[in-house]
Amino acid sequence: MATRDSLTQTPSARQEPFVDFRTHPDHYRHWTLTVDGRVATLTLDVQEEAPLVPGYELKLNSYDLGVDIELYDAIQRLRFEYPEVAAVVIVSAKPQVFCAGANIRMLGNASHAHKVNFCKFTNETRNSIEDATEHSGQTYLCAVNGTASGGGYELALACDDIILIDDGASAVSLPELPLLAVLPGTGGLTRLVDKRRVRHDRADFFCTTSEGLRGQRALQWNLVDALAPRSRFDEVVRARALKRATQSHRPADATGIALTPLARNLEADRICYDTLTVDIDRELATATLTIQAPAKAAPATLETMRQAGVYWWPLAMTRTLDDAILHLRLNEGDIGTWVFRSEGAHASVEAMEKVLIEQPDDWLGREVLLYWKRTLKRLEVSSRSLMALVEPGSCFAGLLLELVLAADRVYMLDGVFEESELPPATIRLSPLNFGPFPMVNGLTRLQSRFLSAPEHAAYLQTRTGEAIDAQEAEALGLVTFIPDDIDWEDEVRLALEERASFSPDALTGMEGNLRFAGPETMESKIFGRLSAWQNWIFQRPNAVGEDGALTVYGSGKKTAFDKRRV
Repeated sequence: MATRDSLTQTPSARQEPFVDFRTHPDHYRHWTLTVDGRVATLTLDVQEEAPLVPGYELKLNSYDLGVDIELYDAIQRLRFEYPEVAAVVIVSAKPQVFCAGANIRMLGNASHAHKVNFCKFTNETRNSIEDATEHSGQTYLCAVNGTASGGGYELALACDDIILIDDGASAVSLPELPLLAVLPGTGGLTRLVDKRRVRHDRADFFCTTSEGLRGQRALQWNLVDALAPRSRFDEVVRARALKRATQSHRPADATGIALTPLARNLEADRICYDTLTVDIDRELATATLTIQAPAKAAPATLETMRQAGVYWWPLAMTRTLDDAILHLRLNEGDIGTWVFRSEGAHASVEAMEKVLIEQPDDWLGREVLLYWKRTLKRLEVSSRSLMALVEPGSCFAGLLLELVLAADRVYMLDGVFEESELPPATIRLSPLNFGPFPMVNGLTRLQSRFLSAPEHAAYLQTRTGEAIDAQEAEALGLVTFIPDDIDWEDEVRLALEERASFSPDALTGMEGNLRFAGPETMESKIFGRLSAWQNWIFQRPNAVGEDGALTVYGSGKKTAFDKRRV
């Protein structure tokens, strides 16, 4: 699983455990995936002695990043490998306990960076559950067959239907504030009031009561959707899952696409995939991600897409970029700027995305587009500076152009490089830039870019398919600067050096505020509040100081709070 040998040569000191996000059901230690017709079941049975790193035990189905990596993998496989599955039930294999949430010992021992990245990935995994329910016809139900605390209840909140066992003992709770002096870090507070519409005063009581609520009160307050006695629990859950399945548009007779192991070669300062190369400049704290277009404009049809399977370029490219983002985010924390380049022909990219545009109702094409949407969102909340370089030989068209539109700053060469035979750089808009890939604020990147001029974003839709050169791209507001070949190298270098000289904390705050203009959504609130609240609270002495609640939890030692409100 983890490729460690080449990493030992990396010059930067690694204070965090190396994390590999690639896994397979054959290697799961904490989850079991079973499929029975239109209903799948994900059973949580966390192995206490199998944490991501030594130093804590995963008791009471508590989880760490390793548990969530398996969950994320299972969610992806359900979408691509099991088109017939229309409802997914999450349940615990342990009696009397559903999930005790994030492992407290893990949180207490982890660095601040690991805690925040852990919360971010867990949030994204919860969001992918909601995305599958809303867009893929794969509804998630949570069978809470024991107590669900903290992150355990947050996992339930991500599902569309929560069934609580009514045994007089099992409860749901968000006890982070009274017990640990932190907050539910994976969207619990926001989902409570924005998604489940729990009344403010009731939510206040619930979040300050460590023992939580059970039975009729949990149902009355809309913390759960149904109760079932232990004698009928499985029957009730199955019936609700089957009912949800009947409402799904998932094809019952389609053949899935196997998510075979992702090929990756790690070197000290380079990561190579089939469709992507990442080059790391540690002095500039920069990673350059170069996406390779297909070698030629092969005919794109539903048949060729299915024959290629996981190697079909749009899917293969999305998988590699997703893995690269996660790898850089968790294993290369000092690399603060990500630069996007592309190589290949526009026609190759456009031919590959043609089938996605012309067959919008095909289940596999829809899943590829949804996966690209989620990957772009992951990119934008990764707390990294994003830049794009549009050069001769680039192929930023359609879905790849979204990387340019996501960047904090875009440089496009005006003209050609001396002694180069490549024609001047161009970019091309496609129908995919006008709807399928909303940001966390619910707007497209063009709508966010031209928030003050929505008519301009609409006008750009009339320019789809055109080759737009640097001068016109600047006039249309699609790029930031258009240096010529004389100034290109110096302007790009100075921009990267400047970025590396700034405070990473200040940059994270600035970028997060500037990227997501316009309306708020539940998703933008979750990530915005995660960055602001958890980044701050996780560093406060009341939580992680010598006498902080997270530090002394379980030791019998009394917590000492600084009582000043800040």
